[in-house]
Amino acid sequence: MLRYKLKQKVNKHVIIRKYLSSDCKHLIKLFYNTVHTINAKDYTNEQLNVWASGNTDIDKWNLSLSEHFTLVAVKNDIIVGFGDIDQTGYLDRLYVHKDYQNQGVATAICNKLESRYSVNKITVHSSITAKLFFVHRGYKVIKEQQVTKMGIALTNYVMEKHI
Repeated sequence: MLRYKLKQKVNKHVIIRKYLSSDCKHLIKLFYNTVHTINAKDYTNEQLNVWASGNTDIDKWNLSLSEHFTLVAVKNDIIVGFGDIDQTGYLDRLYVHKDYQNQGVATAICNKLESRYSVNKITVHSSITAKLFFVHRGYKVIKEQQVTKMGIALTNYVMEKHI
């Protein structure tokens, strides 16, 4: 059973708390499953496989998540989402478990991340799938870009929100 100090309730069952190193393997699994289900409508299997290969370096992820301000959403002892931002205002990751989409989890995490640092703008490299979520939050598309991983191009959007 997972035990955490409760930080913020999204609803009566979801809490938002700071990242713990022991979360990393769970976040990697959530990342993989979310990409391969939720993002499957906008990307090919080949693109999904290079984006989330299943061979994520847990030590690299833990270091990155630990260096950034990282939040985790938990419901009934299940990690249902996470996100992180660095000190420059770069929102690096924001993922919600496939079974907990459209329940306010991403919004609650994003609200906390965006208010963490005193920066003039927040920048994100949004997937096709997440683009509308960020547009609704006041982000503007700066440019569409092709990111190449292992020789496979993936479309994403550099987006900014001025604070």
